[in-house]
Amino acid sequence: MGERFVVVPVDRGVAVAGVGAHSDAVVSDPALDSVVEEKEAGEDSVCEPQEDPNAVVPILKYNREPNKYGDGVPKENSPFINNTDNDKGINYDGTNMALFEDEIESNPMVSSLLNKLANYTNLTQGAQEHEEADNDEGPKKKEVKSPQMGTFMGVYLPCLQNILGVILFLRLTWIVGTAGILESLAIVCLCCSCTMLTAISMSAIATNGVVPAGGSYYMISRSLGPEFGGAVGLCFYLGTTFAGSMYILGTIEILLTYIVPKAAIFVAEKKEDEVNALLNNMRVYGTCCLALMAVVVFVGVKYVNKLALVFLACVILSILAIYAGVIKTIFEPPDFPLCMLGNRTLENQNFDSCLKTKVIDNLTVTTKLWNLFCDGPELNATCNDYFVLNNVTEVQGIPGLTSKVISENMWSVYGPLGKLVDDPKLASVGGDASAQDKYLPYVVNDITTFFTLMVGIYFPSVTGIMAGSNRSGDLRDAQKSIPIGTILAIATTTFIYVTCVVLFGACIEGVLLRDKFGDAVKGNLVIGTLSWPSPWVIVIGSFFSCCGAGLQSLTGAPRLLQAIARDGIVPFLQVFGHGKANGEPTWALLLTAGICEIGILIASLDAVAPILSMFFLMCYLFVNLACALQTLLRTPNWRPRFKYYHWALSFLGMSLCLALMFICSWYYAIVAMAIATIIYKYIEYRGAEKEWGDGIRGLSLNAARYALIRLEEAPPHTKNWRPQLLVLLNLDSDQGVKHPRLLSLTTQMKAGKGLTIVGTVLEGTYLTKDTESRKAEQNIKSAMSEERTKGFCHVVVSSNLRDGVSHLIQSAGLGGMKHNTVLMAWPGIWRQANDPQSWKNFIETVRESTAAHHALLVAKNVDSFPTNRDRLGEGTIDVWWVVHDGGMLMLLPFLLRQHKVWRKCKMRIFTVAQMDDNSIQMKKDLQMFLYHLRLNAEVEVVEMHDNDISAFTYEKTLVMEQRSQMLKQMQLSRTEREREAQLIHDRNTASHAAINDKAEAGTDRVHMTWTKDKLFMERNRNRECNASVAVCDLFNMKPEWESLNQSNVRRMHTAVKLNEVVVNKSQGAQLVLLNMPGPPTNRGGDENYMEFLEALLEGLNRVLLVRGCGREVITIYS
Repeated sequence: MGERFVVVPVDRGVAVAGVGAHSDAVVSDPALDSVVEEKEAGEDSVCEPQEDPNAVVPILKYNREPNKYGDGVPKENSPFINNTDNDKGINYDGTNMALFEDEIESNPMVSSLLNKLANYTNLTQGAQEHEEADNDEGPKKKEVKSPQMGTFMGVYLPCLQNILGVILFLRLTWIVGTAGILESLAIVCLCCSCTMLTAISMSAIATNGVVPAGGSYYMISRSLGPEFGGAVGLCFYLGTTFAGSMYILGTIEILLTYIVPKAAIFVAEKKEDEVNALLNNMRVYGTCCLALMAVVVFVGVKYVNKLALVFLACVILSILAIYAGVIKTIFEPPDFPLCMLGNRTLENQNFDSCLKTKVIDNLTVTTKLWNLFCDGPELNATCNDYFVLNNVTEVQGIPGLTSKVISENMWSVYGPLGKLVDDPKLASVGGDASAQDKYLPYVVNDITTFFTLMVGIYFPSVTGIMAGSNRSGDLRDAQKSIPIGTILAIATTTFIYVTCVVLFGACIEGVLLRDKFGDAVKGNLVIGTLSWPSPWVIVIGSFFSCCGAGLQSLTGAPRLLQAIARDGIVPFLQVFGHGKANGEPTWALLLTAGICEIGILIASLDAVAPILSMFFLMCYLFVNLACALQTLLRTPNWRPRFKYYHWALSFLGMSLCLALMFICSWYYAIVAMAIATIIYKYIEYRGAEKEWGDGIRGLSLNAARYALIRLEEAPPHTKNWRPQLLVLLNLDSDQGVKHPRLLSLTTQMKAGKGLTIVGTVLEGTYLTKDTESRKAEQNIKSAMSEERTKGFCHVVVSSNLRDGVSHLIQSAGLGGMKHNTVLMAWPGIWRQANDPQSWKNFIETVRESTAAHHALLVAKNVDSFPTNRDRLGEGTIDVWWVVHDGGMLMLLPFLLRQHKVWRKCKMRIFTVAQMDDNSIQMKKDLQMFLYHLRLNAEVEVVEMHDNDISAFTYEKTLVMEQRSQMLKQMQLSRTEREREAQLIHDRNTASHAAINDKAEAGTDRVHMTWTKDKLFMERNRNRECNASVAVCDLFNMKPEWESLNQSNVRRMHTAVKLNEVVVNKSQGAQLVLLNMPGPPTNRGGDENYMEFLEALLEGLNRVLLVRGCGREVITIYS
């Protein structure tokens, strides 16, 4: 949240006392608050000197509101940068800085900057809401205490408490016995190396500026952007939530297995039902425990934080009890005998003595163990074959540190589900186990074991390294404490895990290590049997440790979700940003409890552990990626105080995280990555746009720079050529887009590929048109968004349109990413335009595009082109290939038909044959050419053998030259020009009708030289004539025709004849593509050029005039 200072009035007496020093006065009077609001709302905040000695004077008050500027654009959230809105009320009367007095309003003095720095306080997450709640109390407002926690209490101990937990107490002995000492050490080193490398990367990020509460989410989102931040933040949230499930399951397992086994609701009558009964008990008790913990978190989260030290003390005492027990085994190993039948381990819960029979009063009687394997207590009862063949022996479960049991526990002993836990060094007769033996009172594997499963179950025991960074707001010096505390905590826990692996393997018998629930030692916790002074120290300690860890997960996860929701990057999560009046995340807590219940319904700690491993590993992966990216990109803001990092270490950590994800569980890894990808794409598609200066943007900039440099080396090959469009838009008086269908055509032609630059020109100077320029850019971007046009917007302010368009054509784009094609609309009202500059600008644009070797596309009647939502069910795209200009005419229909608007349209290609051409051979050659181009199109050759110039052509040329000369000789007013244009139009229509009807011609002649008298006489004559006597006798006009410019006559003849053929063949086509003739070399005939194009396009609806760029853009080669 950004902070700013506002000017508030206080009593002058207080202000005088603070002269020469910063005042710490706090304003609590509600009346003064209203004055503050009025002061903020006012435009003029200059403080006038007060004559009244008791009047109020302004001082700076610290206000925590987002920074807003006059343009309405929120700037970078910062407590002291660009934060000058309310500094304008300060007069700088000194003369020492008069040279900078004009900049004071936008650039604060250094003294002001340092003052703001000194008053800046970094609040922890949720503290702001508490502060706002305190504000309502008025006089009872409490001062916010500055953070005072050091490295030991603020980082080291919280990390230690979060890392050491349920896996250490409940599963580490089983992992050591199953995987062996060597593989267990490999697992520990692999996982701890991963977290150590991640901690190094995290330390670099955490010391690169202030990290507010939010911890890893804040670091990742601000380093990798909102998409990655949201995806990984939610994964971290899910990991923390499932960690809560795991801790609750561990709590219930300790409760039901080791503390009060008789509290079980579901009791198995047969051994084969024990697993299901245990899972059902875990579900029931786990749900009740979750509900109780959620209520505790909801009612009094402050008590959870106060009990954290108690829970930490339980963990430390339990670990000390383990080391004390190991030392005691050197002198006096504890007495925990194991009962072995042959080499198989027996469950020692339903019998007292490890004997088949015993002698009482000289009588041999059977024991309870006999009854478990025989169908009766009699000595002649039928017994299990293996029970009969093998002897019962007792083995010391904890032989002690001085025994040589370490050599036996070096290697792994993996096995399938139901495999009997046996000791290979003991003798066994009839050793092949039958399928029913696992239902006898033997210790068996409850799951199939293998190395990767061990990794997945163990990894949660090294998570929790983010605890220090999550508390960054409470630290006295976060940039010093986070690296030291986190790395020391990881080093300490790594030492504990490594020594525990070795000591467990050196002190405890292998079969007892592989006994997950301690069935062979009367249901005691295996690690508890090693502890001193009593196994209950570990049992009670681990129970409270798991309770505390579960409560902290249910406390931290909702706040993480609340932070993500309040960032606004995931729209559907915004409801979870709200909570109670003091900021407690009520809705987020409910969602967290619901997700946590899913883990509890799974009910198996061994199944839940790999799930949360995935989410934590993904979080750590992106922390490493963020550090590596920032280091390699060398962004100017990347200046961490922690110097012992390197991009290679970050990449190694990232690789380890990725490898561990697939080692733990490849299918869970795929699911976790799929969830993150879905969230990423959702935020990208629907999420709010944020600019956090993230590393992904920096990576994009570097990649773009590299690609642009590569593109600059050589022009693209013909195979890679595609139209890179510069779209020239016209705007109305309100800076709105006149022809949005031009953007639709762009989208249909590009389909999101290649470069699109949408440009426009505003007349004026940049200093006076700055506001209009921003408005025009915003309107164009909105139109581009509506039409789904992906590209860039470029608004140029120029003294005139001609120069502005020229600047766009010359300078738009960058390096190799420059446009090669100009797209514009046909100036449909050029005849009615008051200023001839409109059509002159069009012709100059054609000339400049040709000079720049750019292709030119001109869309006539662009407003009738289909939108992106239209679907043309049938029809044709007709290509009139008159001259070859590089193949643009072939390529454009193909590109258009890739879009769903034009997909069902067929392509037809027409070419024109002259008198000397073999039209049959032309058609065959054209078909073969299209075959090699891999284009499907119908081919037709149109013959134009009639070289005789018609009377209509002469008449049309004559009218064109008359109008041209008339406008040159007469300086007509606006009204007269409109009348003259209408006159020429009427004569043109009447002449056309008369020729078609073969009417008799009159005797009047049209004069080339015009006077006002002749103009009025001609106008009156046109009003009186009718259709039968509309025009002059064609034969009598022969002398006038001979005086016409023959070049113009030939050009008009071509336009008229080609128009007749095109209209005849393609009037019903959905789109007509036609070669665009070039403008005349002599600029004096520009207005005639427009007439030629009008004649060429007359009677056609959708036309795209195409002028090539002077190079081949399509090839027959692969």
